Amino acid sequence: MTEAVTPTVARRRVRLALREAREAKGLTQQQVADEMEWSLSKVIRIENGDVTIAPNDLRPLLGYYGIKDRDSVSDLLTAAKVARMRQRQAWYQAQEYRDQLSDATRRLIEYEAEAVAIRAYSIYYLPGFLQIPQYAEALTGKFREDIGDDRVKVLLRARERRRQTLMARLDDVQVYVLLEQSVFMRPIGGPTVFAGQLKEMQTLATQDHIHLRMLPFDLDYPIPNNGSYDLVALSENRADSEVLYRENAMTDEIVEDKAVTTRHRSRFEQLWNLSTNEADTIDFVDTRIKELETKSPTR
Repeated sequence: MTEAVTPTVARRRVRLALREAREAKGLTQQQVADEMEWSLSKVIRIENGDVTIAPNDLRPLLGYYGIKDRDSVSDLLTAAKVARMRQRQAWYQAQEYRDQLSDATRRLIEYEAEAVAIRAYSIYYLPGFLQIPQYAEALTGKFREDIGDDRVKVLLRARERRRQTLMARLDDVQVYVLLEQSVFMRPIGGPTVFAGQLKEMQTLATQDHIHLRMLPFDLDYPIPNNGSYDLVALSENRADSEVLYRENAMTDEIVEDKAVTTRHRSRFEQLWNLSTNEADTIDFVDTRIKELETKSPTR
């Protein structure tokens, strides 16, 4: 490998390479299990990233897939060894989070902690990793009757830990936030809370910790109707390092298909280039904060 990677990134690199190699050969997971004399569940768990593969298992599997190039084999064997390094249990692996957070959400949190770049496109609310506690409470608290008070509490703790993790890594990760104007106009939590949220985001943008742009209402361009999403890049040098996270009212998912992530990245860049520039967006946010402060009951 030409760059240092963590066990998280190395595990993903190996499992995706194995899945792509199997699919390129037109093999089913059952056929691989039969050939390698493994259980079907072992193949599935390796490709899903639930377990790592030992180098001694990886070598014959690569041979079965016809991967014989010395550099490719060496790269994957090195990644497999890194993937098996012992890591301290992450906070989101604790039982309370495993019980209440979806697999996709926990994988997103894992990837965010390793990301070199995050691109967030949102049409309704601020991205979760930027939500201050008061805004998150006002937003998620509205769903208490549907999902229960216990789950709301866990979701809020998880969201705050995500935010704290990102704030601690701002020197190591590039953050691009693209918001439709409606996000700035929807005063979640009321004027005081929402003004506080905008001030936090304005400070981050003014200090160049995040790149912030707005898609105005009067933009004469077709806006994607497939909802908000995050693109998380795990490497600066590999085009296949980007993962997509998206959710709706019913479910959420992590998508690692390169064609899908490439399409969303292209769409993001198109809209980014059409959006209000960063300086003008910050000015808009400042105006919006002043409007909210005039409505605040504390004034």
